[in-house]
Amino acid sequence: MCSIQENQTFITHFLLLGFGDLQDLQLFLFLIFLMIYIVTMIGNILIIALVASDHHLHTPMYFFVGNLSCLETCYSSTILPRMLVSLFTGDGLISVRGCIVQFWFFGFLAATECYLLAVMSYDRYLAVCKPLHYTSLMDTRRCIQLVLVSWLSGSFMVTTITLKMSQLNFCAPDEMDHFFCDFVPLLQHICCGSHLLLLSSFVTTSVATLPPFLLTLASYISIITTILRIPSTIGKKKAFSTCSTHLTVVTVFYGTLIIVYMHPNTVTLSKMTKIFSLIYTVFTPLFNPLIYSLRNREVSKSLKRAIRKYVII
Repeated sequence: MCSIQENQTFITHFLLLGFGDLQDLQLFLFLIFLMIYIVTMIGNILIIALVASDHHLHTPMYFFVGNLSCLETCYSSTILPRMLVSLFTGDGLISVRGCIVQFWFFGFLAATECYLLAVMSYDRYLAVCKPLHYTSLMDTRRCIQLVLVSWLSGSFMVTTITLKMSQLNFCAPDEMDHFFCDFVPLLQHICCGSHLLLLSSFVTTSVATLPPFLLTLASYISIITTILRIPSTIGKKKAFSTCSTHLTVVTVFYGTLIIVYMHPNTVTLSKMTKIFSLIYTVFTPLFNPLIYSLRNREVSKSLKRAIRKYVII
């Protein structure tokens, strides 16, 4: 049990400060993030459409890529529209309930991405290390099961934390120095019970996200070991090319998450939190379609076929 001091004031709204310290650049930032959002949506939706319509891409790898693009589309729409409104109008006001809802969607999609990236790394592991058994091990039923487990696991993890958070009170000040409702800023405004919530979230997230991270790490260690055993240089280059795009996404995503959520509580690093948060909330969804489109030969061929079929008369 904990006591609430008499001078503490319960709040019903938060004021997201966002990038308020850059007042002269608000319009410029709005245009930049609007362009990023448009490109992100077009790119990811294009990949979803190509994977769904082109039978050449009806393989486990591209099935997972399509799911990742679907996730990134939702991910961007959870963060960017609210941030764009704030930059354009200067109004960063959001209700406590709305803030918790945004955190739920953000946490759900971020956790699901951890699982999807692990599934994709496992898929590449089977393709590189177990090529003779790949077709039988990664059939349609197994692919659907892995994707469903990823989405359901991400939902379960964040729902547990959000339900506990929604039962707590939030106290003044109402200013939140962030551009979206993240866990740590919300935690700092809880009147009472934040330590218990922190402990609960630490246990839940460790159990939910550590296994996919370790699976991803183990998969790439095995992949690299196998590739190094390939005698021909051409064979090594071909094997590396199949995994380099996924490894890039994994490195950026996990690297920034670790920096944001595991750095020591110092003033200098705290000021950098928003910058690193931009990487995994805004730029990672943008990188996904660009990387898979520009560096993947099959997707490029599929796009050319679609252009010849639907655009060129």
